[in-house]
Amino acid sequence: MDLKASYSASIGVIAVACAALFAAVAFSSTRESAPIKVGILHSRSGPMAISENSMVDAELLAIDEINAKGGLLGRKIETVIADGKSDWPTFAKEAERLITQENVSVIFGCWTSASRKTVAPVIEKYGQLMVYPMAYEGLEQSANIIYTGAAPNQQVIPAIKWSLDHIGRRFYLIGSDYVWPRSINEIMKDTIRALGAEVVGEDYIFFGSSNVARAVEKIKAAQPDVVLSSVVGDSNKAFYQALTDAGLSAGKLPVVSVSIGEEELRSLPIDNLQGHYSAWSYFAAIKTPENERFIRNFRAKYGENRVTSDVIATSYFSVRLWAKAVQEVQSLDVQRVKRTMLTETLDAPEGLVSVDPYTQHAWRSFSVGKIRPDGQIELVWTVDHPIRPVPYPPSRTKAEWENFLTAMYNRWGGKWANPVEAD
Repeated sequence: MDLKASYSASIGVIAVACAALFAAVAFSSTRESAPIKVGILHSRSGPMAISENSMVDAELLAIDEINAKGGLLGRKIETVIADGKSDWPTFAKEAERLITQENVSVIFGCWTSASRKTVAPVIEKYGQLMVYPMAYEGLEQSANIIYTGAAPNQQVIPAIKWSLDHIGRRFYLIGSDYVWPRSINEIMKDTIRALGAEVVGEDYIFFGSSNVARAVEKIKAAQPDVVLSSVVGDSNKAFYQALTDAGLSAGKLPVVSVSIGEEELRSLPIDNLQGHYSAWSYFAAIKTPENERFIRNFRAKYGENRVTSDVIATSYFSVRLWAKAVQEVQSLDVQRVKRTMLTETLDAPEGLVSVDPYTQHAWRSFSVGKIRPDGQIELVWTVDHPIRPVPYPPSRTKAEWENFLTAMYNRWGGKWANPVEAD
């Protein structure tokens, strides 16, 4: 090959190499500037939509605020919203779609424990991260889930102690018929007996059902001092109406709910609920500068008639907690982000919230509120410090709690909710 030909060949090789390099740089630049996809997985339809739509609103508000400040890692956040349709198998399918097709970096999702327990194996299979912003029964620690809602010792156990101190010692337990109410009622029974009080009855309403007459008749016959309710979703309309029709007003038989907050009250008959109680980590009436800012921003985005509640506040600060970790590690790597979340403390609407590194659950506050005729909730009692999470109540061993869950799951034919409505 002569000198001229050799020179031309060399130039050609260099040109090809340069083109490849420029293409690689352009591709890398495109990836670095592409939006960060975040999955939001809640019931947008079905009986749980009454509660879960507001969680979506809160998560979108947090993401909007982050984007308004420039996003994360120099990139905007793009939300991919999936509808679980109040159906456990649909939740699992949508979780898999968010991970495998939408390539989301994290999922914020679920309300019911039945949906979370159906989604958890999918999250674990793909090594993804989910943040669960809902108070629940505990009895679980997944390496791929950060639990930002209250554990039993942060909600249901303090609710029992408050009820015993302020209302009476004869308790009736009522809940929807799936894993969360069944589990917390076991925890409640252990706690009530340990405190020397009495459980005078226990009953369940089929998930999403309005057939509550039999349950209310049993409550009336048992003559409790207080009802502890974990009835969820649309069933509450029928439940509180039936109590009123049976002459069981709040003045005669108070209900302490661990599932109804300010948002649910917007869709429930307030005349039937006024005077009853609710127990959560957060209420809108909490007076902190961060809560005032949060409420102001929430209403600015969604309207002055909107209210905030525990699940709304928890969904909101959950996104901020994740974003804070991403910003600190300058990465979307699931393991690095998760490890950093376990060291985070955040000024949330209820006050300081941090994640316990040993349990992956958040330290949360606790309050009891009384439902007012205007649909707001008035604070009647609150703790003055966050409570350390204890996912497995010490009334039984971890093995005993896991055996309880397994037996219930098997009894329901491999489901986390009772598939058969009682006659």
